[in-house]
Amino acid sequence: MPKNIRYTLLSLRDLAVSAGPFVVLAVTLLILAYWWLDPNPPKRVTLATGPAQSAYEEFGKRYAKILATEGIEVVLLPSQGSAHNLQLLREGKADLGFVQGGTSDINATDAENLTSLGSLFVEPLWLFYREEAAQKTGKNEALNSLVQLQGLRINLGTDGSGVPSLMGKLLESNRIEATSLTITTLDQTPATVAFLGGELDAIVFASAPESLMVQMLLQTPGVKLMNFTQSEAYSKRFSFLSTARLPQGVVDLARNIPSEDVSLVAPTTSLIARSTTHPALVQLFAQAGNVIHGPAGWFKEAREFPNRNNSEFPISKEAERAIKNDAPLLQRYLPFWVANLVERMWLVMGIIIAVMLPLSRVVPPLYEFRVRSRIFRWYGQLRDIENRIEDTRDTGALIAELDALEHRAEKISVPLSYTDELYALRANIHLVRKKLQRLEAPSP
Repeated sequence: MPKNIRYTLLSLRDLAVSAGPFVVLAVTLLILAYWWLDPNPPKRVTLATGPAQSAYEEFGKRYAKILATEGIEVVLLPSQGSAHNLQLLREGKADLGFVQGGTSDINATDAENLTSLGSLFVEPLWLFYREEAAQKTGKNEALNSLVQLQGLRINLGTDGSGVPSLMGKLLESNRIEATSLTITTLDQTPATVAFLGGELDAIVFASAPESLMVQMLLQTPGVKLMNFTQSEAYSKRFSFLSTARLPQGVVDLARNIPSEDVSLVAPTTSLIARSTTHPALVQLFAQAGNVIHGPAGWFKEAREFPNRNNSEFPISKEAERAIKNDAPLLQRYLPFWVANLVERMWLVMGIIIAVMLPLSRVVPPLYEFRVRSRIFRWYGQLRDIENRIEDTRDTGALIAELDALEHRAEKISVPLSYTDELYALRANIHLVRKKLQRLEAPSP
């Protein structure tokens, strides 16, 4: 091996040995910090959606598509609706889920175990009725009050949808006894079939206008949408309700559907996550929510949602940042996992660097000591030989030891910056040799 390469490798070895403990300590601290912070999220997450063909299912597919670009698999868990989603979250069977305001009773432990990613959209209470049903009320006019529903056959949806609980509160506020109605609790699809077949007079469910069922019923001849003329009063009496207005002609301009503005009451739907859900996943879902729910719609202005209004659960810090600000700077230019790692580790990395910088000053002296000790250890043997010169008459043996010492010194390899130490050792060996040679030479 060429000497230059050998000297370089030797220097690198000495440097590695000297800096080894320092590097091992730094790596150990980084590993412990990574284990403690757990910066990178799991690659699989479960999202509780809703019944087939519902707006929840549609939104779930959109979330899954966006998170797939970041390497996260979103497993969509069908459910009966909002109340069922909340139960799935409580039981730990889902990591996130869509929950509608006012459709469930919130208990004390929910605030500790669940967190909100913000209000995503309003879900108007759609109460469709057959035109023939209005005649049963004794008045040939459009229905605009819950009181007019008495005596009709109405489907409120399954308990898991949360609508029965919501409608129960509204009926109670109108002092309507449940016995005055013929109530069924069919799923949305079979209930719609029964409604269109004349077996039901009215059907009610809460859903975003993106629901295929809503779109179909709004354009079905003989089916009318109830106008909640008291929507303002409902919003004042129930904090989880807001007013919504369906503008004239917004469904179909050519056919002028609806033929007049329709007032509705609308609970707000939020995306709820378990408190144990990884913060990076919460951040990703919150950012995806900005993309999905940010554009203008039938009942909202652009960038009106997501927001922090009408939330029954505490807002997570990650969601609050996503709602207030655009994507973090690093995520605009780096892959998500890299940006997320830096964002969640930078403080700890700064602390580690602050601790390691003073310790790093030990490395240069340690390296110097290691290289110089390779030379200085031979000075002990050289001094021993010199000390024995005055006490021995066998100078030949000392010269033989000195020759062996010089032979070993010639094989010492040190970096070029330390060759002066090596040459000094050889020079001192030569001085001792001259001293021995003077003693060995006969006197004149």
